[in-house]
Amino acid sequence: MSYEYAAMLPQKDKAYQDNLKFKEIFGEEGNIITIGIQDSTFFELKKFQQWRKLCTDISAVEGVENLLSVSNSYNLIKNKEKKQFEIQMVFPDTISNQAELDRSEEIFRKLPFYRKLLYNDDNNVFLLVVTVNKDKMLSVEREKMIKAIQDLGAEFEKDQNVKLRYSGLPYIRVVTSIIIKRETYLFSALALAICIIVLFLFFRSFKAVFFPVLVVLTGVVWSLGTLSLMGYKITVLTGMVPSLLIVIGIPNSIYMMNKFHHEFVSHGNKIKALQRVIVKIGNATFLTNLTTALGFATFTIVESDILRQFGIVTSLNILGLFILSLILIPVIFSFISPPKPRHVKHLEYKFVSRIIDRFIVITQKHRAWVYTFTAIILAMGFYGISIMKTSGYVVDDIPKDNPIYLDLKFFEENFDGIMPLEIMIDTKKPGGAMQLSTFKKIDQLEKELEKYNELSSATSVLNLLKFSKQAFYNGREKYYSLPNNREKNFVLQYASAGESRSELLYSFMDSTRQFTRVSVRVKDVGVKRMEELYNGFYNDVDSIFNPEDYDVTLTGTSITVFKGTNYLLKNLFTSLALAIGLISIIMALMFSSWKMVVMSLTPNIIPLIFTAAVMGFADIPIKSSTILVFSIAFGISVDNTIHFLAKYRQELEVTNWDIKKSVLLALKETGVSMLYTSVVLFLGFGIFSVSSFGGTRAMGILVSLTLVVAVLSNLVLLPTLLFSLDRIITTRAFKEPMLHIYDEEIDIELEDLEIVKIDNKEED
Repeated sequence: MSYEYAAMLPQKDKAYQDNLKFKEIFGEEGNIITIGIQDSTFFELKKFQQWRKLCTDISAVEGVENLLSVSNSYNLIKNKEKKQFEIQMVFPDTISNQAELDRSEEIFRKLPFYRKLLYNDDNNVFLLVVTVNKDKMLSVEREKMIKAIQDLGAEFEKDQNVKLRYSGLPYIRVVTSIIIKRETYLFSALALAICIIVLFLFFRSFKAVFFPVLVVLTGVVWSLGTLSLMGYKITVLTGMVPSLLIVIGIPNSIYMMNKFHHEFVSHGNKIKALQRVIVKIGNATFLTNLTTALGFATFTIVESDILRQFGIVTSLNILGLFILSLILIPVIFSFISPPKPRHVKHLEYKFVSRIIDRFIVITQKHRAWVYTFTAIILAMGFYGISIMKTSGYVVDDIPKDNPIYLDLKFFEENFDGIMPLEIMIDTKKPGGAMQLSTFKKIDQLEKELEKYNELSSATSVLNLLKFSKQAFYNGREKYYSLPNNREKNFVLQYASAGESRSELLYSFMDSTRQFTRVSVRVKDVGVKRMEELYNGFYNDVDSIFNPEDYDVTLTGTSITVFKGTNYLLKNLFTSLALAIGLISIIMALMFSSWKMVVMSLTPNIIPLIFTAAVMGFADIPIKSSTILVFSIAFGISVDNTIHFLAKYRQELEVTNWDIKKSVLLALKETGVSMLYTSVVLFLGFGIFSVSSFGGTRAMGILVSLTLVVAVLSNLVLLPTLLFSLDRIITTRAFKEPMLHIYDEEIDIELEDLEIVKIDNKEED
């Protein structure tokens, strides 16, 4: 399992480099888990003591490095003799009665430093901020750590009859990775169950179910082996590979079994039927698997590790599964008994035949309606595309009724966000971060940031200076303000000395005092609004900090997520264009006719337009998970076109160039397999609709929808176009392709084979 945040930005990207530089200077900014409680009776002695016990227990959990809460908050006490501040706990270790607790509470509430940092007085919400070990978060041990924290929290909830809220990037990542692991098994089991049921309903044979499933499961084992050999981990995308291979691999078996039964019924010779399966279906099936693999392979051009790994593993294993199917299915069935009459009854299913016959009637007698309906779909499609929206939230794929989403919104409502935004200020000279002019500019920046409702109050070295000034004036609240030029020297003298030095002053600047930071929390507002905020921040920065004197960088997880999502969307559109281009080249090699290439792409691009329109009308946004739909669906849907046109070209030679008859024969034979495989693919991708992740669920539904429209388009629109444009499209170049598909009538006949017995002794 992958226990790291999926980096969407390439390492050479400026935003990635900025974030890396920030971490080198100030350390990780995303290793904080936040626990919240809303309770108006928080400062009752018994409850407060239980809260303190919870904090103590959590601090003892392996992997927890530090924590900050009301119960372990500290105050700065001025020591005139030593001319330094001393740290004193606001709430003593031992509090014996309510009056003592009330006195400590009164002191705490007079410290503005903690307002909106540890509590929201308006709503009686209090926080426990837990810092976790970075290395622990990148290992399997993190699940145990989060589970331990949750168990302690659950015990506290039960005892105190309250509800705790959890959030923070580490927590969200762990909980989602647990869901991914669970869904990997669930989807694989569902995909397998669906394929078994569909295969049995079609072929009514244990052997026709068991052996294809065995072959596909072998391919699944290969895929997991590929992940391991390449050093990849299971992510939200690679976790779908086993179920995808089951769904995509079974159609290979359906085409082969259907052809095997069709041939066996025609001449009754099992070995001859298997030989024809390999020769006649092999090339076309290879091309269909190649186009499907190309649909996934285009993700490899995206400089995002999670997508590139998904593309590499899936495309390689689709081709590997094709090789397995082409070799193992004929080999296995050569050893077992021939199919019985009840096993081939599916070839005579009147229901399927009636559907195909209905399509034939439509393509022959109702072409005007076909074109009219297609035009309506296109018109609605382009309008739907025009109203599509882009999206990109940190919890984008998590359902709105999920505790993760609800808790995140709770923290946004009470503390104005949870996503880290860091403003790193380089003063370009050692000691520059401690100059009063720098303090004033930071103060001006913080006042500018207050106008954004999506941001929390800023935390910087100024908060520490204000806290120190208040301590310098013996804790009087009215002195919580920025020191003036005269006060600065006294305050800094105290703050820079003694035990408070490393804890306070240097947590917001580097050791040379050249770099300082302003930390803000941002609401999960999505890519579009985040881009507006980002531009607004930089305008504010440019108006305050002179670029000649300061180098200011905006970074943090909120920035890298928004930049990464934009980068991903841009590159996924490129990968879709590449998929169409590569598959067009395959078509050109196959048919040697640019007119036929256009013809073959038309019934497969229209479903993409239709799906994009559905996204627009249904308010399903374009995001990294939904944009995958188009490349995947296009690579799969074009398979039907290849099978149909390959059969159509073969029939042209048999029927002496009779276009009408060739279309009808191709439709009757390939139509059955197209319907069978479409049922498998529709149900197979439909299983993702039960996912806990909105993106995965949307992808499953949209791919299923696209494939349904695609099979209808290939069964109705493609034959209609061939009937209508016949001689214009079907040229001599189409008859003599660069990439040859085996001719139906040219075969190895058993009568032409001679079996010769060789006498080894005579030969010697």
